[in-house]
Amino acid sequence: MSETNKSFQEIKDEFIAQWGALGTSWGINRTMAQIHALLMVTPEVMSTDEIMEDLSISRGNAHTNLKELVGWGLIRIVVKKGERKEFFEAEKDVWKMFTIIMSERRRREVDPMVNLLNTYVDNTNNAKGIEVEAFNHQLKELEKFVSFASNMSEKIAKLSYGPAMNLAAKVLK
Repeated sequence: MSETNKSFQEIKDEFIAQWGALGTSWGINRTMAQIHALLMVTPEVMSTDEIMEDLSISRGNAHTNLKELVGWGLIRIVVKKGERKEFFEAEKDVWKMFTIIMSERRRREVDPMVNLLNTYVDNTNNAKGIEVEAFNHQLKELEKFVSFASNMSEKIAKLSYGPAMNLAAKVLK
């Protein structure tokens, strides 16, 4: 079937599958990324049962990943009057999604790396020799760069979309 003959549902399912595959390269599991994609492109809130059915996943898998996505701030729980079920909706603002993901990755990946680099330098400060000096120098340079990049991303994330794009346009000239 050619790309133009695909149904909307096939294209949507393909997008969700591809977003899931991309998620693994961003440090999250495939199912978490697929749930995020499904909720991101679905205009109505969805229950856990609907998500499970749409993605053919178990209740435990759905529950674990929904909880994680809520923890990240990428989706939120919606309570409907008269319903006992929880419903979920994704953050739709792309800039806000980007800044949430950037902040979470910094917290989970960058901050621990900076702490690890500093620990290694601290633990070798009393050692002597050219190799130790070179090691510590390189780790300090890595820490300086990673901290700089982290601080820059934090400052950019605090900007609203328009000013951030204007800054990017100036920098990329």
